[in-house]
Amino acid sequence: MKRFTLIAAFCLDVLIGAASWASESPRNIIFVLVDDLRFDGMGFLQPDVKTPNIDKLAEQGTYFPNAVVTSSLCSPSRATILTGMTARNHGVVDNNNSTEEGLHFFPEYLQQAGYQTGFFGKWHMGDHHDGPRAGFDRWVSFAGQGAYFPTDSIPPHLLEQGYVNQINVDGQHVDQRGYITDELTDYALDWLQNGRDQDEPFFLYLSHKAVHSDAKPAPRHQGMYNDTNFKLPDSSVVTDEDQRNKPMWVHNQRNSWHGLDFFYASDRKMTDYLRDYYGALAAVDESLGRLLAYLRDNGLEKDTMLVFYSDNGFLIGDHGLIDKRNAYEGSVRVPMVVYAPGMVPAGKTNEVVVRNLDLAPTFLELAGTDLPEQFEGKSFLPLATGAVKPADWDTPDFVYEYFWEWSFPMTPTTFAIRRGDLKYIQYHGIWDIEDLYDLKSDPEERVNRVHDESLAPQLQELRVALYDQLRSSSGKNVVPYTARLAEGMNLRDKNGPTAAPFPDNWLTVPNRKDKYLGLFPNTPLKRQKQEAGELYFPYMENMQEASK
Repeated sequence: MKRFTLIAAFCLDVLIGAASWASESPRNIIFVLVDDLRFDGMGFLQPDVKTPNIDKLAEQGTYFPNAVVTSSLCSPSRATILTGMTARNHGVVDNNNSTEEGLHFFPEYLQQAGYQTGFFGKWHMGDHHDGPRAGFDRWVSFAGQGAYFPTDSIPPHLLEQGYVNQINVDGQHVDQRGYITDELTDYALDWLQNGRDQDEPFFLYLSHKAVHSDAKPAPRHQGMYNDTNFKLPDSSVVTDEDQRNKPMWVHNQRNSWHGLDFFYASDRKMTDYLRDYYGALAAVDESLGRLLAYLRDNGLEKDTMLVFYSDNGFLIGDHGLIDKRNAYEGSVRVPMVVYAPGMVPAGKTNEVVVRNLDLAPTFLELAGTDLPEQFEGKSFLPLATGAVKPADWDTPDFVYEYFWEWSFPMTPTTFAIRRGDLKYIQYHGIWDIEDLYDLKSDPEERVNRVHDESLAPQLQELRVALYDQLRSSSGKNVVPYTARLAEGMNLRDKNGPTAAPFPDNWLTVPNRKDKYLGLFPNTPLKRQKQEAGELYFPYMENMQEASK
């Protein structure tokens, strides 16, 4: 990882001023959300990727390498950002028709605090309709995923009649005129310059379609990476050892819509796809440059916080997988840079885990607004300004939830918890093993230590903590789901990898005396009996406790 030269620490009066900024003069806020951008998909981390404006943000702001999302999927993640709640509570659990009924979006509270608010781009919730939502004075959006170009996905007979893709502008549909990243930026800048009350603070939410599949660069960027050979993660080559220590579903997904060997049901190579993926990012980078130029030209740099983020990560072959949804690092980690001259230190890297759940509380604290009681996250503003050092930050457990979606059934319902360096993952509704990783010694999650006896106590603690923290606001542990309307994307390459075998330690002989062992909770006594080759039943532990 390329490191920036550390800038000298801010003076005490600057830190004090930063910490009290919200109470003195509310900051303008620009939130730029990219779709499906990998956590390391920026030039200052990958020299082959050309992102001069993102790099400038990091050089002049603070980079958070451990930013994560609590649900790695477009609609649930976006709902968490907007509501400050987890998927189990806001109810937007997949990319299908999850309702927005009863939800409140944090820009509503910013409006109440006197902010001018504008939304520009992909919304992707609430039955995919594109109409204006509460909390925004200006609304520019589109249905569902939107389109990179005006004629993308228009059937030939409608093209002949002059149909093009539509954009909803404050409730009125207008024709999409050009490349979507540029057009959204044009709308956003027009609002900043001409459409808002210049005497009030503003909140701009620029929600790009890029770099979502199938990524298409702007014409000016097509071919810019033709001579670049992007490197895939080492784990993209799955060995026999990998196959043995990973869950079966991981191996089985490799030959699927979301697997490296048959991704998007095509024979395209990921190395080729990344040329378009990063080509599409180039327009996003230019969009950032235009926003930064506006702030500079209008004397607003020191009055504005800009946060660059992604709705989820993106696997480019990690463990043989692509896309997101699961709890592996390439899926849950996202790029995050915070830029606020005079408030947020320049050239810093802050290692603390920050969640998408924490964005809404941060924005409201920055605006000097009280946090509503339904918010589940924690404002990272004191951390970003340097008022609280990373070592003194009380980092909550990172709890992850993904609920099985019938339309892409290859990824199971997934729950995970990270505490310190340990990450534990379990799966609901399938017959498979669990995952346990020490991210300090094994950041690529190559060695599953779920059967490592030295970690057995920590494993059991994490199992219990995960269940406790997955309770909804009503105190229930439930698995929500939406209506199944079709078979789903089940295609596999007939010449690709076959199904995974069951784990070796599950294969046994009939009539074992300890065949019920898997039903009993793991305890020190159970492990002791197993190591001694003795039978174990829970009543033994009770009797031993009673005899003490």
